[in-house]
Amino acid sequence: MLTHNKGGRGRTSPEELAFYAPNHLCLVVLGILLCPPLGILAFKERKKIMLANHNSEWEQAYKSSRKTGWLSVFSILGGLAIIYLLFLYI
Repeated sequence: MLTHNKGGRGRTSPEELAFYAPNHLCLVVLGILLCPPLGILAFKERKKIMLANHNSEWEQAYKSSRKTGWLSVFSILGGLAIIYLLFLYI
């Protein structure tokens, strides 16, 4: 569940939106489809990004964003490698 901003405002300004860290939704979904264990970890990190962005905790949001991106990429590559090996040896 998301909490309110630190300043108590209900809306975010355009300046704050410019600082939002990317949450890599498409990569996370593809990662979940190709390699669920790593994809689920990436999804959990994505939730941390959304919460940190909402609370204006930019440093935490960018750390989680980098971690989510790497987890998603590794899950996609791992899933593609497994599919390739299955077709190669079966």
